[in-house]
Amino acid sequence: MSTSPDAAPEVDLRDRASREKLARLVVTLLDRWGLGPADEAVLLGLSPQSRSTVARYRRGEPLADNADLLARAGHLLGIHKALRILFPHDLDLAYRWVGTRNRRFGDVAPLEIMKRHGYEGILAVRRYLDFERGR
Repeated sequence: MSTSPDAAPEVDLRDRASREKLARLVVTLLDRWGLGPADEAVLLGLSPQSRSTVARYRRGEPLADNADLLARAGHLLGIHKALRILFPHDLDLAYRWVGTRNRRFGDVAPLEIMKRHGYEGILAVRRYLDFERGR
Protein backbone atom coordinates (compact mmCIF):
# COMPACT_ATOMS: atom_id res chain seq x y z
CA MET A 1 0.00 0.00 0.00
CA SER A 2 1.34 3.42 -0.97
CA THR A 3 1.46 6.32 1.44
CA SER A 4 2.19 8.79 -1.33
CA PRO A 5 -0.07 11.85 -1.30
CA ASP A 6 -0.49 11.17 -5.03
CA ALA A 7 -2.52 8.06 -4.31
CA ALA A 8 -6.25 8.42 -4.88
CA PRO A 9 -7.82 6.21 -2.23
CA GLU A 10 -11.44 5.20 -2.30
CA VAL A 11 -12.49 6.75 0.97
CA ASP A 12 -15.48 6.11 3.18
CA LEU A 13 -14.66 8.60 5.90
CA ARG A 14 -16.89 6.86 8.42
CA ASP A 15 -14.52 3.91 8.19
CA ARG A 16 -11.58 3.95 10.61
CA ALA A 17 -9.23 2.29 8.10
CA SER A 18 -10.01 4.99 5.52
CA ARG A 19 -9.28 7.72 8.04
CA GLU A 20 -5.98 5.95 8.89
CA LYS A 21 -5.01 6.01 5.20
CA LEU A 22 -6.05 9.64 4.93
CA ALA A 23 -3.92 10.50 7.98
CA ARG A 24 -0.88 8.85 6.39
CA LEU A 25 -1.42 10.70 3.11
CA VAL A 26 -1.84 14.07 4.78
CA VAL A 27 1.14 13.65 7.11
CA THR A 28 3.29 12.56 4.16
CA LEU A 29 2.18 15.63 2.21
CA LEU A 30 2.88 17.99 5.11
CA ASP A 31 6.33 16.40 5.49
CA ARG A 32 7.03 16.90 1.79
CA TRP A 33 5.99 20.52 2.12
CA GLY A 34 8.69 20.77 4.78
CA LEU A 35 6.44 22.04 7.55
CA GLY A 36 7.19 22.03 11.23
CA PRO A 37 4.84 20.44 13.78
CA ALA A 38 3.18 23.73 14.78
CA ASP A 39 2.39 24.63 11.15
CA GLU A 40 1.09 21.12 10.50
CA ALA A 41 -1.26 21.44 13.47
CA VAL A 42 -2.52 24.86 12.35
CA LEU A 43 -3.28 23.66 8.81
CA LEU A 44 -5.30 20.80 10.27
CA GLY A 45 -7.33 23.25 12.37
CA LEU A 46 -5.60 22.39 15.64
CA SER A 47 -3.85 24.78 17.99
CA PRO A 48 -0.09 25.06 17.44
CA GLN A 49 0.30 23.38 20.84
CA SER A 50 -1.57 20.29 19.55
CA ARG A 51 1.55 18.85 17.96
CA SER A 52 1.01 15.59 19.83
CA THR A 53 -2.18 15.03 17.83
CA VAL A 54 -0.25 15.27 14.57
CA ALA A 55 2.37 12.94 16.04
CA ARG A 56 -0.37 10.40 16.75
CA TYR A 57 -1.51 10.62 13.11
CA ARG A 58 2.09 10.08 12.09
CA ARG A 59 2.18 6.91 14.22
CA GLY A 60 -0.83 5.51 12.38
CA GLU A 61 -3.86 6.72 14.32
CA PRO A 62 -6.81 7.72 12.14
CA LEU A 63 -7.85 11.30 11.62
CA ALA A 64 -10.59 12.19 14.05
CA ASP A 65 -14.12 11.79 12.72
CA ASN A 66 -14.51 15.56 12.59
CA ALA A 67 -16.05 17.32 9.59
CA ASP A 68 -13.70 20.34 9.72
CA LEU A 69 -10.56 18.21 9.99
CA LEU A 70 -11.64 15.85 7.22
CA ALA A 71 -12.56 18.76 4.93
CA ARG A 72 -9.19 20.42 5.56
CA ALA A 73 -7.39 17.18 4.79
CA GLY A 74 -9.35 16.83 1.56
CA HIS A 75 -8.59 20.37 0.46
CA LEU A 76 -4.89 20.05 1.29
CA LEU A 77 -4.74 16.91 -0.85
CA GLY A 78 -6.70 18.78 -3.54
CA ILE A 79 -4.07 21.53 -3.48
CA HIS A 80 -1.39 18.90 -3.91
CA LYS A 81 -3.25 17.29 -6.81
CA ALA A 82 -3.66 20.65 -8.57
CA LEU A 83 0.05 21.38 -8.13
CA ARG A 84 0.97 17.99 -9.58
CA ILE A 85 -1.23 18.76 -12.60
CA LEU A 86 0.19 22.27 -13.02
CA PHE A 87 3.81 21.14 -12.63
CA PRO A 88 3.85 17.58 -13.97
CA HIS A 89 7.55 17.62 -14.84
CA ASP A 90 8.83 19.42 -11.75
CA LEU A 91 7.92 17.53 -8.59
CA ASP A 92 10.31 19.67 -6.54
CA LEU A 93 8.46 22.83 -7.59
CA ALA A 94 5.11 21.22 -6.83
CA TYR A 95 6.24 20.61 -3.25
CA ARG A 96 8.06 23.95 -2.87
CA TRP A 97 5.20 26.05 -4.24
CA VAL A 98 3.22 26.44 -1.00
CA GLY A 99 6.23 28.00 0.73
CA THR A 100 7.19 30.33 -2.13
CA ARG A 101 6.05 33.95 -2.34
CA ASN A 102 3.30 34.46 -4.88
CA ARG A 103 2.19 37.76 -6.45
CA ARG A 104 -1.40 36.50 -6.51
CA PHE A 105 -1.34 36.47 -2.70
CA GLY A 106 0.25 39.89 -2.26
CA ASP A 107 3.80 38.53 -2.48
CA VAL A 108 3.10 36.22 0.47
CA ALA A 109 3.55 32.46 0.37
CA PRO A 110 0.33 30.45 0.03
CA LEU A 111 1.31 28.64 3.24
CA GLU A 112 1.11 31.95 5.12
CA ILE A 113 -2.34 32.62 3.64
CA MET A 114 -3.50 29.19 4.81
CA LYS A 115 -2.05 29.69 8.30
CA ARG A 116 -3.38 33.24 8.74
CA HIS A 117 -6.86 32.62 7.40
CA GLY A 118 -7.40 28.99 8.38
CA TYR A 119 -10.04 27.11 6.46
CA GLU A 120 -10.87 30.14 4.30
CA GLY A 121 -7.19 30.53 3.42
CA ILE A 122 -6.97 26.87 2.40
CA LEU A 123 -10.06 27.35 0.23
CA ALA A 124 -8.59 30.51 -1.35
CA VAL A 125 -5.40 28.68 -2.30
CA ARG A 126 -7.34 25.73 -3.66
CA ARG A 127 -9.68 27.95 -5.68
CA TYR A 128 -6.72 29.80 -7.17
CA LEU A 129 -5.02 26.55 -8.19
CA ASP A 130 -8.24 25.11 -9.59
CA PHE A 131 -8.67 28.30 -11.64
CA GLU A 132 -5.10 28.12 -12.92
CA ARG A 133 -5.52 24.46 -13.73
CA GLY A 134 -8.61 25.21 -15.80
CA ARG A 135 -6.99 27.93 -17.91
